[in-house]
Amino acid sequence: MDEIVKIDLFGEEFRFKPDNQVKDPDKVAQHLKDYINEAETLFQNKTTGRNKIVVLLLAAMNLSKDFYELKQQHSELERDVEKRISSLMHKIDKGIE
Repeated sequence: MDEIVKIDLFGEEFRFKPDNQVKDPDKVAQHLKDYINEAETLFQNKTTGRNKIVVLLLAAMNLSKDFYELKQQHSELERDVEKRISSLMHKIDKGIE
């Protein structure tokens, strides 16, 4: 069954058909709304049409920053694991000789 994800942004509903690889699209949509709500709290007054774009841009920048930091952490972890595996393989090879 094809699932349609609904997300309400600034009182307007948007519908998306998620990629088959997305395990929980509703949680992904909620995560986006959380970023938008966080960005929206920085504005005291009601969100005007112009501020909506600023809020969305700020949410996108925050999401992008978090994604970049996670990619960096993943890369560091990957390098650390590769070093450890290489070290273990070297020790195993020395023990076999």
